[in-house]
Amino acid sequence: MGKQEQVTGTGAVAEAGGDTGAEAAAGGSAGTGPGAVAGVAKAASQGEVQGAAVGVGPGRGAGRGWWRSGRSRLGWPRSVRARRRAVRVVMGLCVLALLPSTWTHVSAADRLRTTARAPAAEVAVVFGAGLWNGRPTPYLANRLDAAVELYRAGKVKVVLVTGDNSRREYDEPDAMRTYLTAHGVPDERVVSDYAGFDTWDSCVRAREIFGVRRAVLVSQGFHIHRAVALCQAAGVDAYGVGVDDAHDATWYYGGAREVFAAGKAALDAVLRPDPTFLGPKEEGVSRALGALAD
Repeated sequence: MGKQEQVTGTGAVAEAGGDTGAEAAAGGSAGTGPGAVAGVAKAASQGEVQGAAVGVGPGRGAGRGWWRSGRSRLGWPRSVRARRRAVRVVMGLCVLALLPSTWTHVSAADRLRTTARAPAAEVAVVFGAGLWNGRPTPYLANRLDAAVELYRAGKVKVVLVTGDNSRREYDEPDAMRTYLTAHGVPDERVVSDYAGFDTWDSCVRAREIFGVRRAVLVSQGFHIHRAVALCQAAGVDAYGVGVDDAHDATWYYGGAREVFAAGKAALDAVLRPDPTFLGPKEEGVSRALGALAD
């Protein structure tokens, strides 16, 4: 075979190889052969991405499933009827939560007075309201100032100070006594209750331990409704003097706290639990009143 024939043969083989490549490419386009597998996989991948982008195909289904599962986890009502039912439940719970506070306000509504219009009573009861460095807080000082005014006006004869002395270093009644005597109330006219750990305890002890049957209660405006309601439930013919204070953060906290404290007050009035410490009867109030009679 000559050189020219060899070149022609080689070219034919090359041309034949080219035809084989074209067939492979055509096979890939037609969906047959190895190229078809790669082409289909690539097309499927692109279609999934595009489907996710436009909200169709597998991407849309996955997104919708995640959203629905998220709503289920959050517990959001899906229907209008369910939403309305949920609103009614929330409103009902709010009404129930406010019932005790409504009771305290209704119970004390016609028994609140100013210091000038307070009825005459033998005893004023002042509830503790905290100490700062062993001295009455401004809120407690305002209560004590009102008691001093009642005493000077002849509205009351004895002041019963009731507060917390559960720790040796914390003594509300003695701090209150010191304040009152410094402002003109004779020491023998001040009686201390060292176990007035909360309003219910103070009211029950005033009646059962100190023999108080009628009293003018002194506290802040946000607390006086509950104090009167509880002392009435404990058997004390109680009237209240609500002390005015600046509407600062403490005042707003006290007002918000009363919503929850009213719930405990309602339970105390119904269940009538014994105070944290009841103890034996004390003659402090009767002794002070007896000294005045002599």
